[in-house]
Amino acid sequence: MDPAGGGGSLLPERCRVLVLLNPRGGKGKALQLFWSHVQPLLAQAGISFTLMLTERRNHARELVQGLELGRWDALVVMSGDGLMYEVVNGLMERPDWETAIRKPLCSLPAGSGNALAASLNHYAGYEQVTNEDLLTNCTLLLCRRLLEPMNLLSLQTASGLRLFSVLSLSWGFIADVDLESEKFRRLGELRFTLGTFLRLAALRVYRGRLAYLPAGRGVPGVPASPAVDRQDQQGPTDAHLVPLEEPVPAHWTVVPEQDFVLVLALLHSHLGSEMFAAPMGRSAAGTMHLFYVRAGVSRATLLRLFLAMEKGKHLEQACPYLVYAPVVAFRLEPKDGKGVFAADGELLVSEAVQGQVHADYIWMDRRGLSPARVVVGRRSKRTPGEGGKAEDVLWKAGLCLPKARMRLWARSPAGCPPPLPVGASPVLSWEPHPMNQNTNKVTLPAYWCYSRCWGGSGV
Repeated sequence: MDPAGGGGSLLPERCRVLVLLNPRGGKGKALQLFWSHVQPLLAQAGISFTLMLTERRNHARELVQGLELGRWDALVVMSGDGLMYEVVNGLMERPDWETAIRKPLCSLPAGSGNALAASLNHYAGYEQVTNEDLLTNCTLLLCRRLLEPMNLLSLQTASGLRLFSVLSLSWGFIADVDLESEKFRRLGELRFTLGTFLRLAALRVYRGRLAYLPAGRGVPGVPASPAVDRQDQQGPTDAHLVPLEEPVPAHWTVVPEQDFVLVLALLHSHLGSEMFAAPMGRSAAGTMHLFYVRAGVSRATLLRLFLAMEKGKHLEQACPYLVYAPVVAFRLEPKDGKGVFAADGELLVSEAVQGQVHADYIWMDRRGLSPARVVVGRRSKRTPGEGGKAEDVLWKAGLCLPKARMRLWARSPAGCPPPLPVGASPVLSWEPHPMNQNTNKVTLPAYWCYSRCWGGSGV
C-alpha cells in the first residue's frame, strides 16, 4: 500500500489484528463492550486478534514504538480519540516510521467524544448514531476489510515539538470544554454538554493572530527555508511552512490580531458522535476545515450554534462571527499566553503553533460497501433469523452467504446487476443474492452473486 498514491486497498482474508484497548476510557466499560459487541463479530468474520490493555497515559505510544508490527495486518484502537493520537505519534517516532505509518488503523469507539469513529461512520453512509450502535457500525467496517487513505496533520510548536494529529487542533472554547470536562468523564458524552453550559456561563476570549493558506490558492514555490528539514526530527517535510520566528509567506491569508472565542482546525466531519461540525462534505486530499469565532458573539448565539451542530445546521445560522475556510496549512499565535490547545483532545501548552495537512498519509477502514465491489463470502450454517446475533448482524451488512456454498457476491443499484469481474468466464452471469429477501429496504435485487470462481471453475 502506498498512501501517497490514493485509491483503496483490502485487508487479507486471513486477517490478524492487534487491539489496543483503554479499559478506563469513557464510562469505563470498554472491555465489557469488546467481549459483548466486538469479539462475536470478529469471530464470525474470521478475524483473529491479540488484545492489549493500556495502563496509563502514553502507554499505547510506548507499546507501538517497540512492537514487531509484521505480526498483525492492522492496529485496532478501542477507546476515545486520544488513544489513536498516541498510536499515530508512537508510529511516527519509530526508526522505521515510513513503513510503520502505513500499517492500517481502525477506530472502535469506547471513549467520550468518539469523533473519529463518528466521521468514519458518516463516510461509510451510515446514519448518525452513538454508543453501542456506533461501535457495531465501526466493527462492521473492520469486518469488511476495506481500506482508504486519509489525511494526517503535522503540527509544530514554538518550543520545538513535532506532533501529528488524525482529527483536530482546537484553541479557546472547544479546547476549554474538552479538557475542563475531564472531571466528568464517567458521564460519557454528557460531559461535553455539561462542560459547554459551564463555559458559556463564564465565556472567555483569547487574543491572538491567525494566518492560513487557503485550499486551491496557487503556491509560488516551496519556501526558501522550510520549517522541517532538520536532522533531529523525522516525518514528512512540511513544505508550506516556514520557521515560526519568520513571517508567513506573502500568499497566505492573515487575519488581523484580535480576540477569538475559538479556533478549530478539523480534518474530518465530526467533532463528537453528535457534533456534525463539517457538513460541507469530506475534505479533499491535502486539505482540512478551519473554523473560528470572533469575540462579540453572544452566549445565546453561541449556544444556538452548538445545538444546531448536532444536525450539521450551524452554518445555516448565518452568524457573522463564525468564519469557515478550507485550508492546506495554518499558523496560530496566542498573544497573552492564556488558554490551552487540544490536539485530538490531548493537552498542549498555549504557544505559537502551525500545521500542514499531508494528503492520504495513513490508511483506515473508512468505507462502506462500494457499488459493484466483489468480495469472497464466508460459509454460513444458517439463514438470517435462525439465531446467532453476530451472524444476523453480518448478514445485514452483506458479509455472510447462505448455507454451505461459498460464492462471490457484489452490491449494485437496485435492479441492475454489476458487470462480471475481470478474469471471470464470459458464460457466467449474476443471479439475485438470497439476502434480497431478508431485508425490507429493497424491492428490486440490490445484491447479486454467482456460484463460480475465477475462470469458471465450480465451487
